[in-house]
Amino acid sequence: MRTIKDLDIDGKRVFIRCDFNVPKDEDGNITDDRRIRGALATIRYCLDRDCKVILASHYERPTAGVYEEKYSLATVVKRLKKLLKIAHNITLTTDVIGEDAQEKVANIKSGEVVVLENLRFEAGETDNDKEFAKKLADMADIYINDAFGACHRAHASIEAMANFFDKEHKAAGFLLAKEVKFFQKAIDNPQRPFIAVVGGSKVSGKLEALRHLLDKVDKIIIGGGMAFTFLKAQGYEIGQSLVENDLLDEARTVMIKARKQKVKFYLPVDVVVAPEFSEHATSKYLPAQEIPDDWMGLDIGPASSRLFREVLNDARTIVWNGPMGVYEMDRFAKGSLKMSHDIADSYATTIIGGGDTADLVQKAGDVEEMTFVSTGGGASLNLIEGKNLPGITALQAD
Repeated sequence: MRTIKDLDIDGKRVFIRCDFNVPKDEDGNITDDRRIRGALATIRYCLDRDCKVILASHYERPTAGVYEEKYSLATVVKRLKKLLKIAHNITLTTDVIGEDAQEKVANIKSGEVVVLENLRFEAGETDNDKEFAKKLADMADIYINDAFGACHRAHASIEAMANFFDKEHKAAGFLLAKEVKFFQKAIDNPQRPFIAVVGGSKVSGKLEALRHLLDKVDKIIIGGGMAFTFLKAQGYEIGQSLVENDLLDEARTVMIKARKQKVKFYLPVDVVVAPEFSEHATSKYLPAQEIPDDWMGLDIGPASSRLFREVLNDARTIVWNGPMGVYEMDRFAKGSLKMSHDIADSYATTIIGGGDTADLVQKAGDVEEMTFVSTGGGASLNLIEGKNLPGITALQAD
């Protein structure tokens, strides 16, 4: 996969597909701008070469074809101006491929930046529509994909658009290249012992990743709601805890494969239980085998945290995807925060999947201690699963 450094971009119109899908609070203020800051290296590289820069991104899931102010990229542009310190040279269009966008792109000068409005305001984006992609492609001489967090989606600005450029005129931005490098190196050529920490609510969303990881890792730690499917598959009573009964056989198959391949497989030995899914519910610690019929597990317990810390002690590479409990509620966040601290304190190369896991590491204050924190949850999971990502495949095509 070529990177932006492999292309001749001096003075040209460069279209950069970014991932500015950042979290905001109820007042519309950005609460975490890591994805915006992650794109700065590529943007500055283009500006230093007198390029005419066109930025594009989606934000959330607006109704296709309908402009809604709360989904506008205006707040992102405001933050970009502050971070790039070139406020007068950045403008936001009022549409995506309409008159305003066409006019502003046509009049763009070297060293200036035009940001297109939310790509998902156009139905053609999520439909991977070729006509829509062609109109985007006609705006630029060079196509750069720096949106790792969206690379697992076959959308117009990710896949169809890239196919309108040959190899000499399309490449990965610095952030995308860095993401792919870290995950591929970790999965295909890790320093050992290699440990995967897998959490989250459901086994179904992580089943392919678990199967793929069993061929790569030395140890697997399971936490979060998905642990209860494995515990029930072992014959334990799990009360009202989250479980996928249709995947019990698959869970047993995963554990059998781990045993056959001599991959050490760790599940929680104790859990934090409550009678209801509520921040204010009564809670207590219990062994994983002793969850009452009318209670549910919502976090790993202190004994599990100590066990998992011991498991991580000799790690040389750690990949973590998914929290250990309902971390959004402070009462049930301790296991996840402890896991974050323990991974941060290790001497291993630590790679954190995006999405909830990245948010959790941010909440724990451990971002700076991790080797790499991904900007893409679904995309990083797809890489771990060994899947081809449409956005990366399109960059590699002739």
